[in-house]
Amino acid sequence: MTAGGDPARGELRVAALGGGHGLFATLQALRRLTRDITAIVTVADDGGSSGRLRHELGIIPPGDLRMALAALMLDDPDGLFWAEVLQHRFGGGGAMAGHPIGNLVLAGLCEVLGDPVAALDAFVQRFGVQGRVLPMVPGPLRIEADVAGLEEDPRLTRVIRGQVAVASTPGKVRRVRLMPPDPDACPEAIRAILDADVVTVGPGSWFSSVIPHVLVPAQLEALEATRARRILILNLAPEAGETGGFSAERHLHVLAAHAERLQFDDIIVDVDTVPSDGDREHLMRATALFGARAHFVPVSVPGTHQHDVVALAEAIRDVKYSEQIAARQRTDR
Repeated sequence: MTAGGDPARGELRVAALGGGHGLFATLQALRRLTRDITAIVTVADDGGSSGRLRHELGIIPPGDLRMALAALMLDDPDGLFWAEVLQHRFGGGGAMAGHPIGNLVLAGLCEVLGDPVAALDAFVQRFGVQGRVLPMVPGPLRIEADVAGLEEDPRLTRVIRGQVAVASTPGKVRRVRLMPPDPDACPEAIRAILDADVVTVGPGSWFSSVIPHVLVPAQLEALEATRARRILILNLAPEAGETGGFSAERHLHVLAAHAERLQFDDIIVDVDTVPSDGDREHLMRATALFGARAHFVPVSVPGTHQHDVVALAEAIRDVKYSEQIAARQRTDR
């Protein structure tokens, strides 16, 4: 498999939405298909190095943006070296402890250039990153969630604020909101979604990395309006705190509850996460909420909850070109 996708189609334009390790895996898969990738990243992180920098400097949290840049670094010795440098965290016990080098570089670029998009574009140009990385919105956000199971009365919910608090709550997350509730979208991200041939959403922390993308009004409108092939990639396992005990079907129901009109064309599901015929039947009914087709394919590293990026790339390619592949197979017969 080589960069550029289907040679008959030309360079495939992809917009990939998500955050954290889930988006990292998707980007590593997509770069096996094309060089024209725009990563659109959630910016609500308030923990660790990102939380400290956004609090101290008032900047957009850089951590998930850094990870997206590292995922798109060129796959040669120089690119691999700088990706490792970007991800390296300072040791020790002082003020620098725990900060990844890439977070500090992005923070400095944001201060010098006064604009996160300009800072990210400057980084891409300087290091020859294969693609573009954009924030979902041009400023930092906070996540607010309604959580059940924290009160004596199970019918009552409590409001939990902050991405780290939501991700680690012992209760059941029912619904999330962004603060401010109607943030301005990043114009460059909107254009990338509308111009794309393929838009991918997920995988990732469902309430803090995936659902926030449908809570920005202008971005949701772009997702609804784009003529791109819209592909949702489901998680390999529930996450403790956010989605503990969730089935694959439940992930779809909560996403639909936050974006009732949003449609997908395809939903990629790891075959081992939904092993029984009954579970698959339930999941296929849930895909109808989005007007989508479910694809059960092996996309995990055996024995782990990590995506196999080569297998994921093949799944995305096959979904995108399913009609052409079927036509070729009929011709070959």
